[in-house]
Amino acid sequence: MLTMTPFSWSNPYAWPRRPVLAENAVATSQPLAAQAGLQMLAAGGTAVDAALATAITLTLVEPVSNGIGSDAYAIVWDGGQLHGLNASGRSPAGWTPELFGGQKAMPTRGWNTVTVPGCVSAWLELHRKFGKLPFEKLFERAIRYAREGFLVSPTIAGQWQKQVPELKAQPGFAEAFMPGGRAPRPGERFRFPEHAEALEQIARSRGEAFYRGALAEKIEAHAKEHGGAMRAADLAAHRPDWVAPLAIDYRGYTLHELPPNGQGIVALAALGILQHFDVASIKVDGADSLHLQIEAMKLAFADARRYVGDLDYMDVRPQQLLGPGYLKSRAALIDMKRAQDFGHGTPLEGGTVYLTAADASGMMVSFIQSNYMGFGSGVVVNGISMQNRGGTFVMTSGHPNRVGPRKRPYQTIIPGFVTKNGQPVMSFGVMGGTMQPQGHAQVMVRIADYGQNPQAASDGPRYRIVQGLEVSVESGFAPAVLEDLARRGHKIVSVPDDYNQFGCAQLIWKLDGGYFAASDPRRDGQAVGF
Repeated sequence: MLTMTPFSWSNPYAWPRRPVLAENAVATSQPLAAQAGLQMLAAGGTAVDAALATAITLTLVEPVSNGIGSDAYAIVWDGGQLHGLNASGRSPAGWTPELFGGQKAMPTRGWNTVTVPGCVSAWLELHRKFGKLPFEKLFERAIRYAREGFLVSPTIAGQWQKQVPELKAQPGFAEAFMPGGRAPRPGERFRFPEHAEALEQIARSRGEAFYRGALAEKIEAHAKEHGGAMRAADLAAHRPDWVAPLAIDYRGYTLHELPPNGQGIVALAALGILQHFDVASIKVDGADSLHLQIEAMKLAFADARRYVGDLDYMDVRPQQLLGPGYLKSRAALIDMKRAQDFGHGTPLEGGTVYLTAADASGMMVSFIQSNYMGFGSGVVVNGISMQNRGGTFVMTSGHPNRVGPRKRPYQTIIPGFVTKNGQPVMSFGVMGGTMQPQGHAQVMVRIADYGQNPQAASDGPRYRIVQGLEVSVESGFAPAVLEDLARRGHKIVSVPDDYNQFGCAQLIWKLDGGYFAASDPRRDGQAVGF
């Protein structure tokens, strides 16, 4: 039977990758990790088993973005409904505002940027609820690569080298990630036996070693030695939360994002604003289309920066920021002839890895885990590199995201999921700091308004809001388009050459009897299937 799709199968962009069409699929930013997940599917595992093996392997083969000490989020379609998991960690009990007194902003490196790492708890919770294979089996490929070594891929080698100058003095970093006194070069074999030992303890104890056992004790001792506030009690107090995703309808599709402390609400609000314009009638990749998307995204970010933080501390509910009347009032502020630097509104009362996997039974997983800024804090404890998620807290008194004890910070990492009429359509994500909601919205516009297929929607050129009127763009836009944007007041700037600059997408679209899997050409990644 001929499978009908709502998109064109052509790809007009200069660097097209070919999608993988299969009954079982995995897509992520590093080939060895994608194949580790695929092996779990071949062994009879579920899409969750595949996603977890991929995620665990990524902690080793893409250490420039994530590690055992990362945070994680997931959205799972179990074949009948969506489940959201927020496994991000909270700040140590000792993180009072006074601890950071006298500083103008939060530090971004070192021990006192580390909130409780949550990704190990995500692995446990997802496996408990949706896994089929033995938990220990999911670790086999990562442990083997850690002990025997793996060949470092080109993009990752480049990012590794760039981060060394800043992080080499952090405790444990050089010993872990600078064999021979430098970063590995492309094609060199990297071994990390301490990482293997940590994974083995986590696998054997089903995470108890990390949150309440030997690893937790080592983490506390290391923190004390280097002036950190993290304690074993903070690790023991951690809990992941199953949450209902937020959603907004856009051109017949429904985009689902996890609620705060993550920034998925930015993508939802931007699309809710764009809903008030006939985007499809405007030329794709043209100045009008770009201007409209940029202005909608700036409006959404303005509200997020003011209102989003730990859900328990927010002074408005997420639904208030997504109210149809409120978003219509925000849309009315857009001037098609002039770029603006928007402030937040007043609602009515009331350096990351992403992966996706899907199996023949219909289960689909959208999963993301991250250190935040590349290697994160730079701190490494017995093979565990620690994130620096606390760096996103603010110092402003009364702000919902002000630093405080046992509190989740504003998080940039967001998994996305799309349904239509209550049925699954696409599991996807676009890693890359504040690029993530911008990437989610741009992918949705390309698919829903312009009929592009998921691979083309990934390959097409992207914009990225920087700050104020500043916006960065990829080279795929026509010079005349950029000149037009400049006339409207947009300040076209270049940002440092960074692998997160314009994000990295992974997408799996449900077809009749299988899937369309796509991986972003901006990275070393791969979509695989059978």
